[in-house]
Amino acid sequence: MTNKFMYPSFLLFIILASSGCTRKEDDVPAPISVSVYASGLTAPLGLEADAQGQLWVTEAGDGKTNNGQLSLITTQGKAFPVVTGFTSEVSPEGGVFGLNHIVLQNGILWMLHGVEGRLYKLDISSFKPGDKPLKAQDLEFEDIGSFVKAHVFEHDTDASDLFNLTIGPDGDLFIVDAAANAVIRRKTSTKELSIFAVIPPIANPGAEPAQIEPVPTGIVFDGQKFLVCSFSGYPFPAKKAPVYQVDLNGQVSVYQTGFSSLADIELDIDKKPVVVEYGSWLKDTFAEKSGTIVSAADGKNTTWISGLNFPNSIKKSGVNTYYIAQTFDGIIQKVSF
Repeated sequence: MTNKFMYPSFLLFIILASSGCTRKEDDVPAPISVSVYASGLTAPLGLEADAQGQLWVTEAGDGKTNNGQLSLITTQGKAFPVVTGFTSEVSPEGGVFGLNHIVLQNGILWMLHGVEGRLYKLDISSFKPGDKPLKAQDLEFEDIGSFVKAHVFEHDTDASDLFNLTIGPDGDLFIVDAAANAVIRRKTSTKELSIFAVIPPIANPGAEPAQIEPVPTGIVFDGQKFLVCSFSGYPFPAKKAPVYQVDLNGQVSVYQTGFSSLADIELDIDKKPVVVEYGSWLKDTFAEKSGTIVSAADGKNTTWISGLNFPNSIKKSGVNTYYIAQTFDGIIQKVSF
């Protein structure tokens, strides 16, 4: 097993067996409820909430047929297919590859597809639950993966996995590539692509290899800087997956440390980061029900919820509600404070 290919699409699927009030200083919220919001999904991953409180969810599929899709989940928790027929593949190791994360911008939903290296574009402004689903082959897309693979990085992995994205200055898209360990900038005005930042390898506290891939998995913009969370590559050392900060010039530094296998990041009501820890690594697998939601505010790591089963993504909706995708279980959890 080499760390070169241990990027999230592989990581997240290979262990298949296994009010308007602001947060007060040192105030740890207690969840009012944690419940299953939607179930029966096929490897849900990317989450986005619209102004009506509806959820848009990517489903990577089963890897047997091209059954990846975008779904809409209403405020009553009922799911409707929006776009079907996305590529869904299985690696030799048994990992499922397909649709990754999404972001909504002025009625346009941007979707990343890791296998295809594509950024898909969909106008959802007129879609209504129950409308006939669109076909993936009919959507507009841009090839981002080829640009990434053609770039010569200092620590080149020769791979691309467009995994997560956010909206930054000037409405530009900022995409984390979990295989290339880089942040890609796409200018809205021209569609021009550039390497905005590169996340460097991290030291391995074990024996071999000496350095491991940082594996960026999530990105948010707080209005002044970007925050990027990381999973870390094999052997997934505990408490060695930092949250990085990237300034507007693309300079990378460590924002906060002490995390393990971070799968996604979100901002709370005070624009402080909240992260999802995927689980605890036990030498040859991740432990079941070892996932957590952690507040990464003001130099402190405060666990909000523990016992989640391989949580892969988090999305805030409204003031005090978060949604969590648990890919293996095919469910979306709703957490209300």
